[in-house]
Amino acid sequence: MKASNVAIGVLGGTGLYSMEGLAIEDEVTLDTPYGRPSDPIRIGTLEGRRVAFLARHGRSHSLLPSEIPFRANVHALRQLGVRWVLSASAVGSLREELPPGTFVVPLQMFDRTKQRDEHTFFGKGIVAHVSFGSPVCEVLAAVLHEAAVAAGAKAKLGGTYVNMEGPAFSTRAESEWHRSIGCDVIGMTNLAEAKLCREAEMSYATLAMVTDYDAWSEEEVHVEQVVAQLHANAKMAQKSLSIAIARVPLETSPKAQSALRNAILTPREAWPKARIEELAPFLAPYL
Repeated sequence: MKASNVAIGVLGGTGLYSMEGLAIEDEVTLDTPYGRPSDPIRIGTLEGRRVAFLARHGRSHSLLPSEIPFRANVHALRQLGVRWVLSASAVGSLREELPPGTFVVPLQMFDRTKQRDEHTFFGKGIVAHVSFGSPVCEVLAAVLHEAAVAAGAKAKLGGTYVNMEGPAFSTRAESEWHRSIGCDVIGMTNLAEAKLCREAEMSYATLAMVTDYDAWSEEEVHVEQVVAQLHANAKMAQKSLSIAIARVPLETSPKAQSALRNAILTPREAWPKARIEELAPFLAPYL
């Protein structure tokens, strides 16, 4: 079987290192201009659709958030033909009304990271500025939220995901500040993925699984607590993703999937040949 023309990708986060029900047909290790992805990509069929699954931290959880090769992960999925990316990730809650066990599908993101080399494919001869006012594909977000509700989860559509760097959890002062500026959940991975998926013209949405109340609640956050809640969330998350995969509207083309149409400032004749080759999976329509 050729590992190509896979329309749907799943990025599994902490506690989601495999995809239940995925009939694996192939496992591929792809080279990219940014090195190799976090883990070999498992390709198979789920709900009658071909799916590529990638554990962002590695299947043995061997990568810190700051060590994840975000560009390699997204580039590899795009090489396979992926246009729809469903993400699952653990988050802390910044709102009392979003207790542990709640699933949130955020529509906004706030960047509190410092190491941003992994946040763009562009530069080095080709300049592009994609629109990012709506950082999540709202079409895919609605599908993911409806799937979580159908699975029986307590789920919220909307809210702001703040991306901190980690790996330590928040201080209480940081947590209170994030609450004061209107953020709803906090994590360490999704912002880079959302930016890169937009540049690669892929729809992206995340199922943010609340594991704790972050530090604002006057309790320290411990990894044992996070892992215990993740285990409690796991079956519901798997069921939600399976339902969402079956409902992805493959016949449509949301705005995210043509994000580069008016975003590249460098004239075509000035594009370095080496950069064209590196970015071929998503520059092809503009050559």
